[in-house]
Amino acid sequence: MADPSSYRPRPGDIPDSPGVYRFRDEHRRVIYVGKAKSLRQRLANYFQDLANLHPRTRTMVTTAASVEWTVVSTEVEALQLEYSWIKEYDPRFNVKYRDDKSYPYLAVTMSEQFPRVQVMRGHKKKGVRYFGPYAHAWAIRDTVDLLLRVFPVRTCSAGVFKNAARTGRPCLLGYIGKCSAPCVGRITPEDHQELAEEFCDFMAGRTGTYLRRLEKQMMEAAEEMEYERAARLRDDIEALKKAMEKNAVVLADATDADLIAVAEDELEAAVQIFHVRGGRVRGQRGWVTDKVEEVTTGALVEHALQQLYGEESGDAVPKEVLVPALPEPVEPVQEWLTVRRGANVSLRIPQRGDKKALMETVQRNAQQALALHKTKRASDLTTRSRALEEIAEALDLDSAPLRIECYDISHLQGEDVVASMVVFEDGLQRKSEYRRFQIKGFAGQDDVRSMHEVITRRFKRYLAEKERTGEWADGSLVDGSLAEGSGTGGSGTDGSPADGDGALTDSPGSDSLVTDSLKDDDGRPKKFAYPPQLVVVDGGQPQVAAARRALDELGIDDIAVCGLAKRLEEVWVPGEDDPVVLPRTSEGLYLLQRVRDEAHRFAITYQRTKRTKRFRAGPLDDVPGLGETRKQALIKHFGSVKKLRSATIEQIQEVPGIGRKTAETIAVALAQAAPAAPAVNTATGEIIEDEEPDTTGGSSGEPVTAGVPDERRGQET
Repeated sequence: MADPSSYRPRPGDIPDSPGVYRFRDEHRRVIYVGKAKSLRQRLANYFQDLANLHPRTRTMVTTAASVEWTVVSTEVEALQLEYSWIKEYDPRFNVKYRDDKSYPYLAVTMSEQFPRVQVMRGHKKKGVRYFGPYAHAWAIRDTVDLLLRVFPVRTCSAGVFKNAARTGRPCLLGYIGKCSAPCVGRITPEDHQELAEEFCDFMAGRTGTYLRRLEKQMMEAAEEMEYERAARLRDDIEALKKAMEKNAVVLADATDADLIAVAEDELEAAVQIFHVRGGRVRGQRGWVTDKVEEVTTGALVEHALQQLYGEESGDAVPKEVLVPALPEPVEPVQEWLTVRRGANVSLRIPQRGDKKALMETVQRNAQQALALHKTKRASDLTTRSRALEEIAEALDLDSAPLRIECYDISHLQGEDVVASMVVFEDGLQRKSEYRRFQIKGFAGQDDVRSMHEVITRRFKRYLAEKERTGEWADGSLVDGSLAEGSGTGGSGTDGSPADGDGALTDSPGSDSLVTDSLKDDDGRPKKFAYPPQLVVVDGGQPQVAAARRALDELGIDDIAVCGLAKRLEEVWVPGEDDPVVLPRTSEGLYLLQRVRDEAHRFAITYQRTKRTKRFRAGPLDDVPGLGETRKQALIKHFGSVKKLRSATIEQIQEVPGIGRKTAETIAVALAQAAPAAPAVNTATGEIIEDEEPDTTGGSSGEPVTAGVPDERRGQET
C-alpha cells in the first residue's frame, strides 16, 4: 500500500486549467482516468487526509504510485480524451457500465447490391442501418416475419443467395411470397433497393403515410372489382398494424428520444435506457456498475452518455435525451452530443406530461434491475470473497490470491499441441489477459514437458519485463540470458504472426487470434507484466511438480502453485504426497473448478482452430513464396485446383502477379501432390461436385470433410 504523499506533486506544478489526469500503479498500469475543469483543484481533493476520503477513493490513491496529467483547451476536449483513455486503458477504478447481455439489433445491409434484413449483435458496421436494440432476438424475428409479407426483402445469407442464383431456384420464402427473390432476377437491384428503403422507413416510424397509401390502393382495387388484390392489400394492412401493436405509442407527438434513469445506493448503480423512435419504445437496455468512487447522479449520467454515444454518430444520437439529473457543467456534454449527432441535441430533465410519466416508468425499471442485481450479486460478492479466503487457507497462503492464472495443455493424439493461460482477478474472468501458446520445444505428446515449457516461457517474459522496466533489483538475468521468449521475431506454426514465445492473444469476449506484441510502458495492458499470486495447472502431481520446477529454475519463489486433477477434483500442491481435499460444497473448490474449466475450454478451442487449418491445407500451401492473395487469385481465375493442375505454365502466367518462375514452381508442386478427396455434404453424404474444392483456406468453397481419418475425431485433451 503506497502513501499518497510519496508521489504527490507540488501544487505549483499542477496547471489551473482543464485537462485529463491518470493515476498509475507500481507496474505503471493506469488504474484511474478523470477529467477536471481545473486540474489543480481536482487533484488537491485526492491528496487530503485519507480519513476524509470515500473508502473506494482511498483504496485507489493508496494503490496508485504516480499521477500525471494532460492539459487541453476546452472541457469538451477533456470529455473526449477521458472517454478515449477509458476505452484504451480499461482502468480498474473507473465507473464502467457493462451490458448484462449483448443486445440484438434489427439490421439492414443497405451497402450491399441486394440489402439483407438480419439480426446483428456487437459493433456496428458502416453501410448498415440498425433498429433497436431489442430485448430478445425472437422479438426481432417475429416483427420481421410480419413485415416480410408487405416488404419481401432478402433475409438469406450470402451462401444461400449464391447457391440459389447458381441453380436458378429461389428458397422457400421466395415461393411463399415472403421474399422478392432477387437471386433469380424476379426483381431488379434498383427495385429491391427501393423496397429495402421502404422497410427502413416503416421501421423508423414513418408508418402513417404508408398505411394510408395501402388503404387507398385497397379501396381502388375493390371499386375496380379486383377483389383478390384488395384482399391481399387488406391482409398486408393487418400485418403492418399487428407489427405496430407490438410497440405501443408512449409519446403522442412522435418524438425521437432516449430516456435514461438511474437507481443507486452507496456501492452500486443501475442504469436503464428506453429508446423511443416515432413515439414508440423501440428498444430497452440496462447496465449495472460498481461505484468505485464517491460520485453524484449527474456524474453517473455523464458516464452513461459516454458509454451510450461514444462510438455513435448521426441519427443514432437522438435529438432529445431525457435524464434524471444533469451533469455539471452540462454545456460541454451537450456540445459533445451535438457534435456526435451533427445537429442540436436537447439534454434535459422532463418536468411534466407524457415524458415525465414515461421517465417514471424507466425509473421503476432501473430500481427493479438494481434490486434483482442485488439479489444475485450479494451472494456473488460474498461467495467470491469466501472462495478466495478458503483457497488461501487450504494452500497456506499469506493472503487471498487476487490474481489466479490457470494453464492447460490440449492436443489430439499428440498432434497440434497447444496450451492456454486464463486469468481470474478478484474471482472474475479477465479475458483481455488470456494467452495462447504453441508447444514447439519438442514434438509428440508429453503433458508434463509441455507444462514445464509453458510456465518457463510465461515467467521468462515476466522477468524480462521486470528487467526492461527497471523493476529487476540487481539487473541479473536467469541463466545469464532471457533471450528465449523475449524477442519479437519468428512465427507461429500455423503461419500466424507471433512473438518469439509463439504466444497468441485473445481479444475480450472472443476466441479470435490477434497478433501479439509487447506494449510500451504507457499503462496499456502488457503481455506478461503482472505476476499472479497463484498458478493453477490442470493435472495432478506430475504437472504440479513440472510447474514448480520451472519457477524454481527461474528463481521465482513468491508464487504459489497447485493443480486440480479431474478424476476426483483433488487439489495437489508441490512436494506433498497427499492431495488437499476441499469439501464438495466448498466455494474455493467451485472457483478452482471454474478456472480449470475455462482454461480447458480456451485451450481446446485453439487446438480445434489449428486442426481445422491443417485439414483445410492444400497443395498450394507448399509452394514457397506463394502468399494468400496470389493463392486466392489462382483459384478465382481457374475455379478449382483440379483445373489449375491441368493448366499449362503459360496459362498460369496469365494470372496477375504470377511470373514465369513462380508458374513453373506451381506446376511442379501440383504435379507432385496427390489429388485431394472430393467435397462431401456432411448431412447427406452426397459428393457435391466432381472437382477439387478450394483448399486455400479462404472464405470461398465448402470445407472438406472427406479423407479425414475417423481416429482424428477421438478424445481431445
